Amino acid sequence: MYEKAMRPEDITRLFVERSNAGDAAGVAALYEQDAVMAYPPGELTVGREAILALWEKVLAHRPVFEPEAPLPTLVSGDIALTSTPPKDGSGARAQVVRRQPDGSWLRLLDQPEFAPPTG
Repeated sequence: MYEKAMRPEDITRLFVERSNAGDAAGVAALYEQDAVMAYPPGELTVGREAILALWEKVLAHRPVFEPEAPLPTLVSGDIALTSTPPKDGSGARAQVVRRQPDGSWLRLLDQPEFAPPTG
């Protein structure tokens, strides 16, 4: 049984911990069943099963994720917007998360890499 994100901001911490442990199933458990992830760049990955398959491939290369300080979370009822500025200053990461019936939070929409247009 995985630790649940009881605050929207917990998801980012749990994502880093599980990714660095190589736990693709643990990462996928942070997403709703029909979540949409804008990754790989220029593509969409839709649904928890597809997100699991994607993270199995990504984590096979053993990337190391560094915690990033969150920007202030915006909350409206059972929906929240979380975001972090990447350490390299290359844009932002943003996620829409939704409160679940048990009070925990899961990602619904994930934009892990966004860079503003240049020029």
